[in-house]
Amino acid sequence: MNTDPNNQDLTAGRARLTYAFDAYCGWCYGYGPALHEFAAANADRIELRVLSGGLFTGSRALPVSAYPHIPGANERIAQLTGVTFGEGYRRALAEGVTVMDSADAATGLVALRSQPGANALDAAAAMQRAWYVDGRSLSDAEVYRDLAAELGLDPDAVATAYASPAARAEAEADVHQVRRLGVEGYPTLLLHTPQGTDRLGGPVSTADALTRALDQHLAAIAAA
Repeated sequence: MNTDPNNQDLTAGRARLTYAFDAYCGWCYGYGPALHEFAAANADRIELRVLSGGLFTGSRALPVSAYPHIPGANERIAQLTGVTFGEGYRRALAEGVTVMDSADAATGLVALRSQPGANALDAAAAMQRAWYVDGRSLSDAEVYRDLAAELGLDPDAVATAYASPAARAEAEADVHQVRRLGVEGYPTLLLHTPQGTDRLGGPVSTADALTRALDQHLAAIAAA
């Protein structure tokens, strides 16, 4: 059963959630496995959309060497979440020349998730593996061809979408929507309720903790 409302309408009555992330966010990479486990465990009762937050855009879209805090942050992320950073990524860090452009990455997510049968959460994870494991730039169109093949999508269609003004505009709209939701950091998982939005968990939450938080919020809504 598809749980990706970025692609198609879903059964009414499910809890609506938004995952605000950035493909160049190390904490989002660390959070990914728990979120995937949570999404799978609750697939029958949630609608989960994935929006890019635009962490490194405009004047912040700089070579990775411009952010000297990153290696130290990676050590903490690995310690707290258990994820590993690949040799390709470590080489990219050492070279320091790859520009982290979140606008390009957001466009790539749109290009992938817009394809028939695509799942936005899987696409986001594949993009983060491309960077944090293989050290590949998310501004490289060939990366999206390879990710399309990995995800069982049409590489030509994804490449065409990535180059299109429509995908860039949709990516910009994603970033603006995240800002309107008041998200100030990544990763952020939001539950939409009749009263507004509630944040579920934090960057080091386990899948079980996220499920418990969802249960508590839904129980409170039902009792209101």
